[in-house]
Amino acid sequence: MQHSELRPLKGRVKKVLQILERKYGIPSDRKVNNPLDTLIQTILSQNTNDLNRDRAFQRLETRFPHWEDVLDARTKAVAEAIRPAGLANQKAKRIREILRWIQKHHGKLSLSFLQGMDSDEIKKTIGGLKGIGPKTINCLLLFGMGREAFPVDTHVLRVGKQLGFIPERMNAEKAHQWVAPLVPEGKSLSLHLNLIRFGRSVCKAKNPQCNICCLAKECVTKFKAPIIDGLVKSQ
Repeated sequence: MQHSELRPLKGRVKKVLQILERKYGIPSDRKVNNPLDTLIQTILSQNTNDLNRDRAFQRLETRFPHWEDVLDARTKAVAEAIRPAGLANQKAKRIREILRWIQKHHGKLSLSFLQGMDSDEIKKTIGGLKGIGPKTINCLLLFGMGREAFPVDTHVLRVGKQLGFIPERMNAEKAHQWVAPLVPEGKSLSLHLNLIRFGRSVCKAKNPQCNICCLAKECVTKFKAPIIDGLVKSQ
């Protein structure tokens, strides 16, 4: 998109951001987690909820206190540890493959080597590994490295479409590139967390609470906003 085409969508996202911050506040917890822990947690979160992810990660830590222990174990044992996250066999295999790749290319089980890279280089370096898609990389950048990045999960994708800044037929993978230039500088964390909170409590996939919605005037469900239609056709 050209700069002139971005302007109306950026304005829409900024307005949504401001309304959500007035409603929920500005997230102040900018604590950066261990990058490798964040990466594995995000893989565990795929196709499940946060509660199951956290249960699986806690069981994994208890059973295998060090990442070296995960590599030394059998895939079946790792799968059993992360069973609450679902797709356990697939996720266990991918986690061990990623750990093996890190060990082989960087000599130790740490992602500290990424700190010297810019975000685009990080995406190119590990984005080709199985199990690491756009959402996983952006979660790593945002929560594990304190970088500006905007993960698009199921809540963000759904709500973004309801609010007219993500095209209706766009999938999550393409939405990452679409939304990134629309987010005000320094506001990735706030917008991401507040959209998820809004999506879980108000703009639910089933039984949305439209009667208490603070963003009702921005919703395009009933009134399709032409603001995005021409932009999509030009892509």
